[in-house]
Amino acid sequence: MDILSAATMIFLIMDPLGNLPIVLSILKHLDPKRRRIVLVRELCFALGILLLFLFAGKSILNFLHVQPETLSISGGIILFIIAIKMIFPSGGSIVGLAAGEEPFFVPMAIPMIAGPSVIASILLLSSQHPDKLLELSGAVMLAWGGDFLYLDVL
Repeated sequence: MDILSAATMIFLIMDPLGNLPIVLSILKHLDPKRRRIVLVRELCFALGILLLFLFAGKSILNFLHVQPETLSISGGIILFIIAIKMIFPSGGSIVGLAAGEEPFFVPMAIPMIAGPSVIASILLLSSQHPDKLLELSGAVMLAWGGDFLYLDVL
């Protein structure tokens, strides 16, 4: 797998187009200067988490005794639950923040930008191509950069 195809896959799984309305609703009460600072901070947190799981994910999973197959199945179940919640929404706040509260790490960095599907994909890519971690980190950086550019055009 080359860098561009991995970056495209990771970018599409990050889903910046789907996250944009939620990001706008979370940050709408902030002034534009503070909005940009919060967005950059959350994107940097997400990049750190993605790179952590790229380089140390296999060790973390081994420590927890989790097999890659288990991760694939559980990631699919999580995506299914998210899809069901999108089809049948419940009342209340979509992100769980109080009115006027500024997000910190949750819900923007995790699970919106660096969500379970992106982390699972990165873990699977790093386990399938353990000798290409530098290329995969370039792919993560490219996908994150695309996400950054897309979300920064608020």
